[in-house]
Amino acid sequence: MIQLILAALFFLGLHFGIAGTPLRVQCVGKLGEKGYRIAFSTLSLLGLFWLARAYRAAEYVETWGQLAWFKPVAAILMLVAFLFAVLGLTTPNPTAVGGERLLESDAPVQGIMRITRHPFLWGVALWALTHLLANGDLGSLILFGSLLLLVLGGMASIDAKRRKTCGEHWEHFAAVTSVIPFMAIKEGRNHFQWKEFKWWQPATALLAYAVLMHLHKTLFGVSPLF
Repeated sequence: MIQLILAALFFLGLHFGIAGTPLRVQCVGKLGEKGYRIAFSTLSLLGLFWLARAYRAAEYVETWGQLAWFKPVAAILMLVAFLFAVLGLTTPNPTAVGGERLLESDAPVQGIMRITRHPFLWGVALWALTHLLANGDLGSLILFGSLLLLVLGGMASIDAKRRKTCGEHWEHFAAVTSVIPFMAIKEGRNHFQWKEFKWWQPATALLAYAVLMHLHKTLFGVSPLF
């Protein structure tokens, strides 16, 4: 369990201690933007690998235990998570790496962006929260809790960076979008547009969801439904 805790601290420290802080500026000054991104991505992948290895090796310490009644709820939450993640990855997004230029386009807010400006991160957040609740053990609490904390904190960090570097363009974008899903629509700052979604986007999400549900027990040793 110590290895898992150390891996979680490394992964969180890497993101909260460097990305979006003055230390990032110093790193970019020494490595260049491209060099920094390569180095940061490499360390992030190593951190994820360490987390996965440590999680598999950690002893099982039950917290609230696996909740049989929660599995159908988890299946629904995971479907929503897949929809957010896939739609987020396949929709041009000013909050994505290198997406700042989209803020200057005529229509920076389309499709899933009308619901939330961080769709992919919300997909990851739902995935992490669902697995945290479904597993009910200390190792899962550390692993998925760390990832949940990372993506929720990441939304605030991305917004702060874009506000600082993009100024007025970001303010216009933020005024018609929201972090919390559907909040901008609820407040009348935006409206839903079905026609902006391409049919293959939800179809891809549903296919990926179905494949993972089918292979979940083979890959991870646990059935997501029974």
